[in-house]
Amino acid sequence: MENIAYIQLDETKVKLMIVQTRNGRYRILEEVENNYDLTNDLVKDCLFSPKSKTDLLKILNIYRYTIETFGVEKMIAVCSNIIVKARNYRGFLDEVYTNTGMNFIIMSDEDHIKNTYLSCMAKIDASKGFIVDIESYTTYIMKFNRRNVVEYNTIPYGYSNLTNGNMSLVDMMAAVKKELKKCSLIKNYEEDCVVGVGESFIDIAKIAKKLVRYPIDVDNNYEMSNDQVAKVAEFARDIDAQKVKKIKGLGTNGAQSLAGGLAIMLSIYDALKVASVSVSTANNLEGVVLSNLSGAANEKYSDLLQNSLDNYYEFKREGLAINANVYEMALLLFKQLKVVHKLPRAYVKPLKIAAYMFDCGKFINFENYQKHSFYAVLNSNIAGATQKELLLAAFACTCQNLDNFNLTEVMKYKDILTDEDVDAVRKLGVLVNLAVNLNASRKNVITDIVCDILGDSMIMKTIVTSDPSFEIMQSMKVLDDFKKTFKKSLQII
Repeated sequence: MENIAYIQLDETKVKLMIVQTRNGRYRILEEVENNYDLTNDLVKDCLFSPKSKTDLLKILNIYRYTIETFGVEKMIAVCSNIIVKARNYRGFLDEVYTNTGMNFIIMSDEDHIKNTYLSCMAKIDASKGFIVDIESYTTYIMKFNRRNVVEYNTIPYGYSNLTNGNMSLVDMMAAVKKELKKCSLIKNYEEDCVVGVGESFIDIAKIAKKLVRYPIDVDNNYEMSNDQVAKVAEFARDIDAQKVKKIKGLGTNGAQSLAGGLAIMLSIYDALKVASVSVSTANNLEGVVLSNLSGAANEKYSDLLQNSLDNYYEFKREGLAINANVYEMALLLFKQLKVVHKLPRAYVKPLKIAAYMFDCGKFINFENYQKHSFYAVLNSNIAGATQKELLLAAFACTCQNLDNFNLTEVMKYKDILTDEDVDAVRKLGVLVNLAVNLNASRKNVITDIVCDILGDSMIMKTIVTSDPSFEIMQSMKVLDDFKKTFKKSLQII
């Protein structure tokens, strides 16, 4: 196990992320971000001003204390290539190294593309498509296929420099469209999924969700339609920058991100004729983290959901953890009882998440931990599943104890869940609960099961490696819920 500090410096902020790594996986221990504006220094004056240098050194020295507190073994510092616009950037970076020991590496456009792509592929399950990354001074458009970036274009507008000219939305869109006409990817666009990355996509998606009263407060993998972006544009026309800052949840650059981002997004939606974009919370610094982890990226991305669950499991398992065994048993039950539950394979993914995370509520409160699992699953950042699949898994995890099932709570999500979904989460919850109890001794005693259905009853025969008395005794506690849900009595032998 190793603690590593990552520091990122660009034209609008300096960010510190401290991660703990183990077996090629990581979790974030601390994240700090401080904002400032180097626009005048870099774009107008082409020099780091004395004040900017003093302010940045102060922040970096404070970060250094935090790094020492966490016992960090290694520091990796990167900065945006826009800082080379300052004629004295080398002297400034030397001064930073002398004072803090942070040796900043200047990232090229190729580095940015690679790191953003890595982060995106760790969050969105797509084998090919386009990534649109709106940064403060540049927008990157990437085409990826079979886990590789095959081509990319850049346009010299981001949400920040586009809004600095005090242009109207129409004028900003005209400027963006002029640059888009030069992009080969736009000219040769084929219908594929489009992933949106950057502060603008996230902020605009937050407003879109408020406007349509979307009940899930999760940003990653939100499908934002063309119509929703148009609604946000209409909404933004009627409010000034000061009111934008008061909208809950927006980033610190909310006003700029909204105005400039809308112009870029509307232009790209129009150019590509896309119906919707998958919003990703991917970011460049996370890509730097992933590129420094051991293990081949393609291996990790071959099954994004499994990799994400393994990453969660790596840092949450304690003692005699049985999460993987519970999933194997739950999947076995799902297959064996297909004629009883009558659920399609689309519910296997929510079952997998619920089974792997069956005990996540224990980190909040052991008593009725199944109830506390709902929030933990829904906000777990598990990748490789849609937001609806995460919601189904959260309800299934809660329904390990059917007393937790609350139709009023379910009705909050009536625009997302169908009647079949509501029935399914109760069935999945019972299957997960049964799988947990069939692993009660935590020794993988039961290796297989065979089910025989006889009218209104079912006999479950266990194939074991040793005495399964404890497993059978605990599983008998699920019989009432099983009969209530599947309308059959269950006997386990």
